[in-house]
Amino acid sequence: MQRILGGSLVSISSGTARHNGRSAPTGIVIQHDTLARTVIVTLLERELAGWNFIDMISTAGLDQAAGLDVRLITLDLAGRRVDSPSLRGELADIRERFADAPIAMLANTDDLTTAAQVLKLGVRGFFTPSLRIELALAGLRLVLAGGIFCPDPLGALKDGAAASDEIGGEPQAGAGQGDFGLADFTPREADVLAELRCGSSNKVIAGKLNLSDHTVKMHLQHIMRKLQVQNRTEVVALLGGRNGSGNGGIPAAKRAVSATSFRASR
Repeated sequence: MQRILGGSLVSISSGTARHNGRSAPTGIVIQHDTLARTVIVTLLERELAGWNFIDMISTAGLDQAAGLDVRLITLDLAGRRVDSPSLRGELADIRERFADAPIAMLANTDDLTTAAQVLKLGVRGFFTPSLRIELALAGLRLVLAGGIFCPDPLGALKDGAAASDEIGGEPQAGAGQGDFGLADFTPREADVLAELRCGSSNKVIAGKLNLSDHTVKMHLQHIMRKLQVQNRTEVVALLGGRNGSGNGGIPAAKRAVSATSFRASR
């Protein structure tokens, strides 16, 4: 549970103040376990400098983030089945308040069938306990760039096909098996994608990421080749910009990425 004091966010559960102001990008960490929640927030604060982070044990505290620029929500699966009423209720609560914010699921299992079922609910990232931290952070950057992260997307889709009718309800639009393709973005390419979705020019991207103009153009060429598009406008149209519609502005032609496609070095 949090409250806002003088433009800073205070986590009631931890007493930690966030001093980046109301206009800064905001991430919400929903995790029942105090130690896990604290570790996750600490890692995200280091990875996404300048962001606000609000930690809470359930979606009951979501109203505290009303009016903030919420760009990411991480939700703990907490050992629940995908058809659990509590999980479905929390996902509904999140979408009611922050429909455009991508959801990353923190799982306590590496089960690929569970991963496939979770992705069918419109969740954009499935993070398992066996992931190395650098790969998990790279996957998170991909989610922020508009992609879908799963440690083994092809295996998940294969294993989940037989169980597609077990979880009930209608799948989210564009989240079906046929919509996935593989795009082996490197972490740096994911960073460039995130800036593209915010409408940044090459010069701005170079400054923010401490890259040369030539390197930015090289990353853009690689991205366009992997997405099979001709220009940066098509990249943004495909992945969805900040003002896109729907669940994060991501159209049906979604991209999934395997953890094995990432490289630890930037």
